[in-house]
Amino acid sequence: MKNIIIVVLLLAVGVFGYFQWQGKEQPNSNKSQVKNRKTTEVIKNRDIDFTVRVAGEISPADKVSVRPEVHGKIAELPVDISDRVVKGDLLFRLDDKDLKIEIDSRKKQIDSATLQLEQAKSEFERSKQLFEEQLISTEIFERAKTKYEQSLISRDRSQNDYQLSLEKLSKTSVLAPFDCTVLSRPVSIGQAVSGTGGQSSGTEVMEIADLNNLIIQAHVNQADVARMNKEQVVKIEIEAISDLIIDGIVERIAPQATIRNSIKGFSTRIKLLTSDSDIIPGMTASISIPVASADNVVAAPLAAIFTERNETEQRTEIFTYVENGEVFDKTMLDVGVNDLYHTEVLRGLKVGDVVAIEKPDDNKIGETISLDGKVVAKSEPEKNPLLEKYDKNGDGELDLEEKKAAMASMTDEEKKKMREQMMKRSGGRKGGKGGGGSSRRGSKGPR
Repeated sequence: MKNIIIVVLLLAVGVFGYFQWQGKEQPNSNKSQVKNRKTTEVIKNRDIDFTVRVAGEISPADKVSVRPEVHGKIAELPVDISDRVVKGDLLFRLDDKDLKIEIDSRKKQIDSATLQLEQAKSEFERSKQLFEEQLISTEIFERAKTKYEQSLISRDRSQNDYQLSLEKLSKTSVLAPFDCTVLSRPVSIGQAVSGTGGQSSGTEVMEIADLNNLIIQAHVNQADVARMNKEQVVKIEIEAISDLIIDGIVERIAPQATIRNSIKGFSTRIKLLTSDSDIIPGMTASISIPVASADNVVAAPLAAIFTERNETEQRTEIFTYVENGEVFDKTMLDVGVNDLYHTEVLRGLKVGDVVAIEKPDDNKIGETISLDGKVVAKSEPEKNPLLEKYDKNGDGELDLEEKKAAMASMTDEEKKKMREQMMKRSGGRKGGKGGGGSSRRGSKGPR
């Protein structure tokens, strides 16, 4: 019941507002309009520059988590957080005493296996000769052959084990893969660390990055990303560093959209073209991306631009109302780029034209002018049969008693028609606080 009351109340407010609105648009209601309110604007040449601003966090383009490949204890750790390191410098070294002992043992195993192999080979060659002379049995010959083959395998295995131990020893010293800065170092000397391999990801000893190669990962709204280009130059402001503005370049735009803070957009990677020692990873940056611009072009205020669906030709028409004596001609437009306040007019207007920045009263609308400058039709004031029906005294508007009577006696069909007329009367308006387009140096507005 409460919901029904609210709906009826809203409908009543709508009826009163509707008839008051329609009544005020009649010729007799001009006296009620606020005087000195600006309703027109003169067309001029302007520069249009629309820029999209997005925020992002600075991070290194090359950031590496340094982990050992072998198990061991940290024996040497010559670098600390914020240290700058040159490619090839030692980052850390693991204790290699046990590995060196293991290598010595592997050497002895190789010597022993080599000696056994030589003995087995000598016995095999003698047995082979005797077997060929039929002086020994096949069984004795095969036994000598098997011993030789096993000795050969044992020698090869000892050599492989030795090489693996040498390889492990080489991995105890980890060097910088490129010129870098140490971002973090969560371990200390003497701490045991695990190596990578198998199911282990290894212990992170430190994180390094090249701070001369910084990027920003920004999330760009889907409405703006279509107007961006790879290799496009942008301006970057660092919030933590006042008066510092540097150039950047769009390196990559993700091919798939993501949602962040309920906004669908595309991850965009922007590279900083200037390095500065004051800029460090984690700082927040504001990126200005120019997406539409035009210099010294005929421009109209967005408030003067209207749109209307042409169902016959299945397209949206863009138009404005141009002052022509006592009336305003409905003039079709071809528009280009726009910013938050003005849009470029390619056809339909010239400098000095006066346009309405709100829809004129119906009786003030004159002819319809096509893009070719030809007269299409002369607009007739839209009649409101509902207003005529309930306007008992014929003054072109409804007083309070007439409005009450109308609300009480309107049929459902009349209420439906009233809503349709309100929607039609409100029309569409292009622009607002939204993006620009790009034509030549931006995108064109809707056709």
